[in-house]
Amino acid sequence: MPANNDLTSLWDGLSPHLIATFYEVAKTGNDTWARIDGKTDPIAVKAPLVDSNMEITLNWQSPFEQAGAESKAPALMAMLQSGALQPIVDAVMGKKGDPNDGAQRKSNEFLKQFEGRTGITKLNSTQVFNGMPPIKIAVTALFRAWRNAASEVEAPFNKLMEWALPIELSKDGSLLARSIETAKGDKGYLDALMPSAAPTRIAMVHKGRIFSPLVIESIGMPMSSPVDKDGRFVELAVPMTLCTLTAIDRRDWREAAKR
Repeated sequence: MPANNDLTSLWDGLSPHLIATFYEVAKTGNDTWARIDGKTDPIAVKAPLVDSNMEITLNWQSPFEQAGAESKAPALMAMLQSGALQPIVDAVMGKKGDPNDGAQRKSNEFLKQFEGRTGITKLNSTQVFNGMPPIKIAVTALFRAWRNAASEVEAPFNKLMEWALPIELSKDGSLLARSIETAKGDKGYLDALMPSAAPTRIAMVHKGRIFSPLVIESIGMPMSSPVDKDGRFVELAVPMTLCTLTAIDRRDWREAAKR
């Protein structure tokens, strides 16, 4: 049975390792994030992930690959390597028996040296690490109602949507108007410069790992999902893209596996 602060459907008999837990976190130190009583939302959302994938992109590049002759004269180098330049030389120098026959033979011997050769070396093909973006986790959280559509589907989905959306957007879009209020002493400089509150950070616990902090980069609501007689969804497969705040290193990965 779910705890008092858990928003979830009934998943009796399902392994807890298959159920992901989402909850709000706040910064507790330089590199630590956790729940804080009175500051973070005490509610947790639980749902099995019917589809999930974590993608880590590592940018490896070869910065010296443009240092070869192929980058300076790509068409000429390609014709030399493939032998496509030979017919052009033959057409210019003439056929056998012509006065330029000796020069033609020498040019043919010279051009044959380039066939099958390349300017790629271990140096200009060396890969160097050029950074990495934050990790993206694509998941689909499943909610379905057995007893109460409002508490088992609508409530947990609405909580995820609250975490994804900005806490508050300022209705006053004029920086000049806010600056005037600041000069009068009616508003602080922080409220004048950044009047809105960004979305919250969350954590996800799934299959023995804790991914924290995360932001909900995108969230969907399948509006064609079935509803009950009151128009409440009885099943929702919610697609989300979660993203870490920063790129991670080995230590971060080891910390994610500690529970």
